[in-house]
Formats: sequence, C-alpha cells, structure tokens
Amino acid sequence: MTSPNIEILAHEESPLGALCLRRRRLLSEPDTVVTEITLNHEFLMSSHHTASERALATEALDLHHGTELQVLVGGLGLGYTACEVLASNRVKRVGVAEMLPQVIDWMRGGLVPLSTALNADTRFDPLVCDVYALLSEPPQRQFDLILIDVDHSPAETLTGRNAGFYTEAGLERAREHLAPGGVLGVWSCAENSAFAGALRRTFAEVRATPVTFRNRHAGEEQTDWLYFGRMPATGKDRPETRGGASGVPRLSP
Repeated sequence: MTSPNIEILAHEESPLGALCLRRRRLLSEPDTVVTEITLNHEFLMSSHHTASERALATEALDLHHGTELQVLVGGLGLGYTACEVLASNRVKRVGVAEMLPQVIDWMRGGLVPLSTALNADTRFDPLVCDVYALLSEPPQRQFDLILIDVDHSPAETLTGRNAGFYTEAGLERAREHLAPGGVLGVWSCAENSAFAGALRRTFAEVRATPVTFRNRHAGEEQTDWLYFGRMPATGKDRPETRGGASGVPRLSP
C-alpha cells in the first residue's frame, strides 16, 4: 500500500534486488521532503542525515595537503561524499565507482537533490564499476584519496563478495592503489574493532572518527564511524609491529 506522503520516482530490479528511489514527506516535519533509496524494501540511504557522508570527504581532505588531487569514491549513493570532495579547489578529478547503473542514471536524469551540481562539474566522472573488484586488482593508476561508502559496515556487507576488502589482505591490495601520501577512508554505521586492527596492521598512520548526530526519524542520537589510513609521503610503507597494541592511533596534525 502506497502512502500519500511517498512519491516513487523509480523502481527497478538490480543484481542486488529491488531498488527504489522515492521522495517522502516527513509526518513529524510536514515541510520537510527527503529523498531516499531502498534496497529490497529496506532503507539504504537518505538525504535527511548526511553529516557522516560529507565528513568522510572533509576529513580525508584535511589529511592530505596536496593539490591537483585525484580522488576515487566507491559508491555514488545520493552523491553527498562526491559533492563534498568537489567543493575543494584542490581536487582535479573525482572518479566514482558505482556498481548499479540505475543510481548513475538517476543522478544524470536529475532525480536526486544534488543532480544539478554534480552534472555541471566537469571533474565529476561516474563509472559503472564494482569498487571492491577494482581495488583487488593490480592498479592501472593511483589515487590521492580513496573513499568507500558502500556497505552498512565491515560486518554487514551488501554482498558476501565485499567482505574480503575489510581484511588485512584486502587492505594491502587496496593500498597499492594509493599514491605516496594517499589516504584511504571507509564509512561504517558502527564501530568495528576487527577492521580497525586490520587497518592498523596495514597502514602506519590510522584514524578512527565517530560522527554523532541527532536522528530525527528515530528521535535519538546516532553515531557513524569513519576509518582512515594514510600512506607515508616517502620511506617505508608498512607499519612497524606493535606487540600488544590496542586501540587505533590517531594521525598527527
């Protein structure tokens, strides 16, 4: 049964299941209309709460002081991470690997809030591609920033094939795609100590950042987590063994 508060913009089958793009007027805030994507009738993402998606971009940019940056974003979604990266004049190109062509079509067709801004930016380059498959192969080019926001968390992946990325071996393969001084950033809806440990064993410099916001849908605070690993600009690219180390060391300013 369709609610009068919901407008279905697109409903299509995908390799992952039924994919739906909709606009919804919030019952608790009648003047607020949000755009949402659902997968197999389960909530996937919303234009209402985007703080952590945007922070994935801004935090990574803060960790890299270079210019003419080449950026790879894994997962287009509603475009908030890509748009935040493009807000920096230090960025030369943003390639977006999105495995669902429908999501790119929605963006190109003007169906999502950031369509106009993204489509007008010549640095924005979306491509139908599985970012995890890309990062598992030998690199054809290297990036200054690689930002991943595809799965709910390292423990809750959209497909079982994605799980290998979050292991030490997967991160070592992904690291090869980073240029010297490059930064890998990963979004998660929950803290994950196993992934933090794998990241710490792969990168010499690691940061874990909680992003807490008021979830007005649920009426409570929610915390998403951002994980970052940075390559050294020069010198050895493996962390020293940290016998008995626990927790996630923070990058120096």
